[in-house]
Amino acid sequence: MLPPRDPDQRLKARGADTRPAGRFERETRIRESDDWDIPEEEALLRTEVAVERPRSIITRNTSPDISFDRSINPYRGCEHGCIYCYARPSHAYLGLSPGLDFETRITAKPDAAALLVRELGRTGYRPAPIALGTNTDPYQPVEARLAIMPGILRVLRDWNHPVTLVTRGRLVLRDLDLWAELAARDQAAVGVSVTTLDPDLARALEPRAPAPATRLRMIRDLSRAGVPVRVMVAPVIPVLTEPEIESILTAAREAGATTATMIPLRLPHEVAPLFRDWLDRHRPGMAAHVMNRVQDMRGGRDNDPRFGHRFRGEGLHADLAMQRFRLARRRLGYREGGPALDCSRFGPPPRAGDQLSLF
Repeated sequence: MLPPRDPDQRLKARGADTRPAGRFERETRIRESDDWDIPEEEALLRTEVAVERPRSIITRNTSPDISFDRSINPYRGCEHGCIYCYARPSHAYLGLSPGLDFETRITAKPDAAALLVRELGRTGYRPAPIALGTNTDPYQPVEARLAIMPGILRVLRDWNHPVTLVTRGRLVLRDLDLWAELAARDQAAVGVSVTTLDPDLARALEPRAPAPATRLRMIRDLSRAGVPVRVMVAPVIPVLTEPEIESILTAAREAGATTATMIPLRLPHEVAPLFRDWLDRHRPGMAAHVMNRVQDMRGGRDNDPRFGHRFRGEGLHADLAMQRFRLARRRLGYREGGPALDCSRFGPPPRAGDQLSLF
């Protein structure tokens, strides 16, 4: 059960409504009235940004469900505030709440570009596409002020290193010239997440993320610049966004997307009670129906974490949704699989005074 909302805090465009303790906390704090009839001054809850100075910036993984083995996340937490975000539980490792803390207490890594240079230059490093935005969105609103991404992209460009991106942030268009330059070398591909085409539903689900029309414009502008774009129909929420599978694929294809993927809703750890609370607040008449369908494709539970199942779901409804997706993808002319990115030219950038190669 989630703790009650803090009555002294005014929330504006936030996905979560409360601040439940993370799963590693020994104590749970609940605000109680002191029975003093003195009203407190209501304060707007604002985003706080802390700086992290990590020793390394490239994260490795060996998951059989994921197509990449390395990634970079310039931020912890995400101000977009998507209520369903599978990354929310990662804030519990920081001793923070996966609820409001996840979207209001952001950690930034401003030294990311310098760390990346050091790691790419290590003896024995072998290139493979680096995935950006695998945990939280690197183009979330705070990036407009901190501008960590241009530095990362310039390093990857200078080292001829392939890169992929998952985002829903319109700030990607600020760096369009860098993405286009990398794509011209077959070293970049971008995935844009489109959950729904309904702007009102999007505003409730993803309160500080760009509107659906803006994301389609992102796909269009990236495609026109020569950047291969994948539309990510994710997450597909049963009953709520599932009817839009075909319309999202159609709109994204018309905007220029060339590949497409679909992932059903996942509710790991603290995300499940947060999402249930969101349903009760925003879609109370549909809440039971939505969760019944979720459990139907997750073996009777809110979430199924097993490798090979968590990104697909199981059961009749999961199979029908995937069949609809595949048929629409084929009908609309999407390609199977993303572009092969070029790792062959990887190497340190030339320094002043270096002799140029004849070949």
